[in-house]
Amino acid sequence: MRATTKLVSSTHPSLHLSHPTPEPFIWNTLIRAHAQIGAPPNISSFSVYLRMRFQGVKPDFYTFPFLLQSCSSPSSLQSGTKIHAHILHSGLSSDPFVQTSLINMYSDCGNLNSAHQLFYEIPRPDLSSWNSIISANVKSGSIVAARQLFDDMPERNVISWSCMINGYVKCGDCKEALAVFRNMQALDGEDVRPNEFTMSSVLSACGQLGALEHGKWAHAYIDKCGMKVDVVLGTSLIDMYAKCGSIERARRAFCGLGSDKDVMAWSAMISALAMHGHGEECLNLFSQMQDHGVKPNDVTILGVLCGCVHGGLVNEGREYFDRMSEEFGLTPMIQHYGCLVDLYGRAGLIDNAWDVVRSMPMKPDVLVWGALLSGSRMQGDIKTCEFALKQLIELEPLNSGAYVLLSNVYAKMGRWEDVRNVRYIMEAKGIKKVPGCSMVEVGGVLHEFFIGDESHPESRQIYLMLEEIMKRLKMAGYVGNTREVLLDLDEEGKELALSLHSEKLAIAFSFIKTTPGTPIHIVKNLRICVDCHVAIKIISKVFEREIVVRDCNRFHHFRYGSCSCKDYW
Repeated sequence: MRATTKLVSSTHPSLHLSHPTPEPFIWNTLIRAHAQIGAPPNISSFSVYLRMRFQGVKPDFYTFPFLLQSCSSPSSLQSGTKIHAHILHSGLSSDPFVQTSLINMYSDCGNLNSAHQLFYEIPRPDLSSWNSIISANVKSGSIVAARQLFDDMPERNVISWSCMINGYVKCGDCKEALAVFRNMQALDGEDVRPNEFTMSSVLSACGQLGALEHGKWAHAYIDKCGMKVDVVLGTSLIDMYAKCGSIERARRAFCGLGSDKDVMAWSAMISALAMHGHGEECLNLFSQMQDHGVKPNDVTILGVLCGCVHGGLVNEGREYFDRMSEEFGLTPMIQHYGCLVDLYGRAGLIDNAWDVVRSMPMKPDVLVWGALLSGSRMQGDIKTCEFALKQLIELEPLNSGAYVLLSNVYAKMGRWEDVRNVRYIMEAKGIKKVPGCSMVEVGGVLHEFFIGDESHPESRQIYLMLEEIMKRLKMAGYVGNTREVLLDLDEEGKELALSLHSEKLAIAFSFIKTTPGTPIHIVKNLRICVDCHVAIKIISKVFEREIVVRDCNRFHHFRYGSCSCKDYW
């Protein structure tokens, strides 16, 4: 029997020739293709790899990096671990390309400890391995560890610097991101020259800070270096200029993309118009987008709904919400429901807002309850206000904003005993109120001011200027809205507290440092209060200044005694 089998095998070579074994290059190409398209499990890259091994083809140092590309989420960690075992068995664990791919895999799968262990087991990590472990820490939010590794690197390239800048942007430390970028520029070399990815992160940092002068400089640097402003960089420019308060420059960046605009570029411009209060233009641009055959996505519709919210376009907002699923085949997410609640709440339609909350297919989150709270506060619906606030506190027991808002509601009603009780609870739980902070950029330098702030080196001059501003305002008919002071003080004390709000200090400083007629751009971390809104309208008229304020909700453009929000915010 054995002889017969041997004879058949040797006398029928066509049995082998009809199923030739491809070289590793072909198998690697198949594995890579399946990994990139995210093929189903039964025809996944790992299945192709198993067939490759079954055919007797040995993997090389390209096989496993391609294979590991398919393991990019926590759910694929087990598969990634199996591949790691195959790597060890194949004797390729010391290959730098494979090592870097393993670090990336463990990072993508959320196992930072294994990524660190792999890195520290490498005797002499190459530049790619250093970049991978820094990227792993950035992805996990471990920015301090990433910076320590970055500082320890024997050499760096543009990827190293860009990763660090992007890491700081993602964790919200945009000032440090710009500081790292400045350090990068101080070096002279081809390997550390900023690229499009670097500049996209820098523009994002400028946008989050509202640092228009920094952003304009970054744009000029892009042009000077001859970088192609593709759709990615162009979208970053749109977003940066919009967040820095210059909607006109955002429009120019958008138009500069010509016919290259994709859905993200259209969405960025739609969202920009929305947060600046240009509701009608926002909807018109959405129509143009459809005319150009670009299909909207979730972000696009969210921008459209925000435009309706800030413009008070209730019927239009409801229409676009319905069209989202009926016409565009998109399933509304909780952010879209939150916009709808906000839309009804601001319009005084609290019952309609409640109907949306009750009909949602998911449990309301902090944003939804916050939207209901905002509307009920504006309409004086104390019952709904209290209920929404208690839901917020239940979801986030340490959310200082919820407690402060509840205290504010009681204060406006004169229920000072309840105010004291809320403050007592905050103290007992160690919850501290987030102080109001306003930031202004003057001469390319960012200056921060807090309520009643006296820490600035030029504090004396600032307060003298503020005194002069308040005197001129009162001559123009300004009367402080002491209802905005939520402390149990006498009227004189309340008026003093109002005059020391952070945005007023920022304006006083800007008046000292800039020439008459220069526009002022302020970024505030909280919602602008009614009194400051009224005061800045009068300041813009009396001192003939354009003042742009970005608060946590939207932009306010103050000109000639009026605001772009039309007192609807």
